[in-house]
Amino acid sequence: MGDEEVRQAKQDKVSKDKPEKKSGLARAPIKKEKSRGMKERLQEAVASVKGDDKKEKQEKPLLEREYIVPLRKGWLKVPEYKRANKAVKTLKEFIAQHMKIYDRDLRKVKVDVLVNNEIRFRGMKKPLNKIKVKAIKYNDRVEVKLVDIPKHIEFELARKAKKEVEKLKKQAEKPVVKPEVKKEETEEESKDKKEKEAASKEATQAMEKQAAKTAKHTAVKKAPVVQRKALQK
Repeated sequence: MGDEEVRQAKQDKVSKDKPEKKSGLARAPIKKEKSRGMKERLQEAVASVKGDDKKEKQEKPLLEREYIVPLRKGWLKVPEYKRANKAVKTLKEFIAQHMKIYDRDLRKVKVDVLVNNEIRFRGMKKPLNKIKVKAIKYNDRVEVKLVDIPKHIEFELARKAKKEVEKLKKQAEKPVVKPEVKKEETEEESKDKKEKEAASKEATQAMEKQAAKTAKHTAVKKAPVVQRKALQK
């Protein structure tokens, strides 16, 4: 064996021992879930007031924590018209880091509407410097809620829940009207109906003819116009 053959054999051995490099990892598609908004809060409030025995099975939270999240360092780095959006993003990044979301996927962090409104209530250019939130971790997501809800918002939520309950009560009290079932017509009934329609048509035609005749006789004749001849001189 020559030197070239020995080199080729070594290269073949090294290539067999090395694992094959994969082009890329196939990532499973992430299902987007809608953030819990005002509708779900109202449904929960209605269910609590109504006192239903049948309750849906809710997911058990794996972890619950309260944080005071600093936002100012994040939104100072961007222009003024982007500051509120950057503040929300820094909140999501903070929660993803501290609630042990290992892939740091911000789509798994669901921010409540009240938290979003609290950050933006002074406008896009002047978001909050810090905010106190409660983070609840489930299997596939983390929900972020506001800890100190203002009194006027609590009052508004309670008022909407009360109105929703009143609507449900009114709907329950209304009597159920059953739709009328149309009876199938027999052959004799259908024949009688057709004969009556034909007779009514003939009667209307006869009345119209009689009215036309009377109108001819009662018409007022106009007097003939006499043309006067010019007087001879």
